[in-house]
Amino acid sequence: MKEVQDAYGRQVYDYLKRKDAWEIIERDDGFFGVSVGAKYYFSDYEKWPDREKKAIRFAKGRVLDIGCGARRISLYLQKKGFDVLGVDISPLAIRVCQLRGLRKAKLIPLTEISSSLGVFDTLIMFGGNFGLFGNPKRARWLLRRFYSMTPSKARILAESADPYKTDDPAHLQYHKLNRSSGKLSGQLRIRVRYRKYVTPYFEYLLVSKTEMQTILKQTGWRLMRTIYSDDPGYIAIIEKEP
Repeated sequence: MKEVQDAYGRQVYDYLKRKDAWEIIERDDGFFGVSVGAKYYFSDYEKWPDREKKAIRFAKGRVLDIGCGARRISLYLQKKGFDVLGVDISPLAIRVCQLRGLRKAKLIPLTEISSSLGVFDTLIMFGGNFGLFGNPKRARWLLRRFYSMTPSKARILAESADPYKTDDPAHLQYHKLNRSSGKLSGQLRIRVRYRKYVTPYFEYLLVSKTEMQTILKQTGWRLMRTIYSDDPGYIAIIEKEP
């Protein structure tokens, strides 16, 4: 990733240096929205959403924090005595992790995560990071790879948001266009902007519980529990099939 493309990383780095920072999420149809802000990425456990507080209790053993960002999840688990590795595609995000005291942080794209990193008992994809799979085909490919690098009782704690829980005409029109081209309604193409920094467009996937269950079929994983909040977001507790 070039420096000018590291919009997320620059945002969290600036926030670490005592600057207010907000990212803009831009969809390929021109729709954009302002994120929750960098303050959320640094939040302590007490300020996490209830679903995250409940889901983190399912973490066990050695942990891989995928898309670790600033990284509140990794640091929380590290303080609890877990052996945790945080991985991210953003160079500055990894730098922030190191500056904040995360002992193990690695710059690596999602598609390059493999057994070369070791064996993990829990894979965490909070912050909507199930969306990083991008599309159902790539999700199944990566889930099978995750299967091969985890023991028999491994878990994935993955957060997504149900795209159908909206009445916004702009979202509903986008869903309709997706379905007309054979995609899931929640398959997005977006990029992140912060000041003069802009990421390339990338695929991002929002799925309902039913769609997630369909994606999991024949990957060796199954949905065991779903933890909801008042908003469309939810966390899936995913375990290996017997």
